[in-house]
Order: sequence, then structure tokens, then C-alpha cells
Amino acid sequence: MNKDEMKVEEKDEAVVAEETEENVETEKTEETKETSEDVIASLNEEIKKKDEEIAKLKNAYAMAYADTENTRKRLMNEYEQKQKYHIQSFAKEVLPVLDNCERALAQATQDEAYRKGVEMIYNQLKTCLEKEGVTEIEALGQPFDGNWHQALMTEAKEGVEPGMVTEVLQKGYKLKDRILRAAMVKVSE
Repeated sequence: MNKDEMKVEEKDEAVVAEETEENVETEKTEETKETSEDVIASLNEEIKKKDEEIAKLKNAYAMAYADTENTRKRLMNEYEQKQKYHIQSFAKEVLPVLDNCERALAQATQDEAYRKGVEMIYNQLKTCLEKEGVTEIEALGQPFDGNWHQALMTEAKEGVEPGMVTEVLQKGYKLKDRILRAAMVKVSE
């Protein structure tokens, strides 16, 4: 082989080597692209799963927060109701005492000191109950209201419209806006 042939052969080998290197690099690049695409797809899938998990956790947090707020509001409402009506059972127990004081005052007695003593007790008891929000239900001369009055009897009375309270047999009381005891009344026909 002569020098020229050797040069051509060396050139051919160099070209073949370059082409081989280019092919290897291209294959590596393609493999890298495939590997990169797989990694990216895998990472995108993980991101999607994590986003779904985050959404579930946010939803669970929102539900727990809402439950806590509802419980807090319910407990505050119960507390306020308890504070507002804390005297209700005591007031129901005391109403018969108030009734007995009224009966004692209605009796004619000659002992003025006795009457004055009962009147003082009655007024003091009534004042204490009023401070706590216990008030008498107005009934006499009012139209009958089944929410506040309990009709025990009816009577025909001239000059009085039907459905009007003509006599109070037992006073009724309310605690703020809640009824303690309905007024027992006689109603006109």
C-alpha cells in the first residue's frame, strides 16, 4: 500500500470513527431524551398525586375547622341561654310563695303590722324576681292569647267583646321572653 492509499484509508477510518461517535452520541441523546421524558412523566405523576393529597388535606382541614367553629358557636349559644335563663327553675319554685303572699294580702285582717310585714316580704320578693327578668303577664282586659293565657272557664258577660279576659284566676309570669307559668283566666263568650 502506498502512502496515498494509506492516507485515504486513515481518512476513511477517521470518518467512520467520527460517524460512529456521532451515532453513539445521537443514541445517547435519544436515550437521554427517553430517560428524561420518563423522569419528567414520573415527576409529573408524583406532582399530580401530591396535589390531590394536598387538596384532600385542605378539604379535611376546612371540614375540621368548620366543625370546630360550629361547636364553638353552639357552646356559646348554650352558655348564653344558660346565663339568660339561669333563674328559671328557682323562679318556678318561688311563684307559689308569691301567690301565697298575694292571698295573705287579700284577706282582711285587723292586725296592721302583720299586713305590713307580709306586704314588705311580697314587694321585696317581687322586686328580686323583676331584677332577674321575671315579670307578670298582663291578662285582665286583654284579648285571650293561648301562648300566654290558659282559659279555665268562659262566661257570657254584657258589654264585653267575645274572647276577652274577664278575670284572672292565677297570675302568669314570664322570664324575659320565655313563659314560666301561663295566666289562668276566665274568658268572655
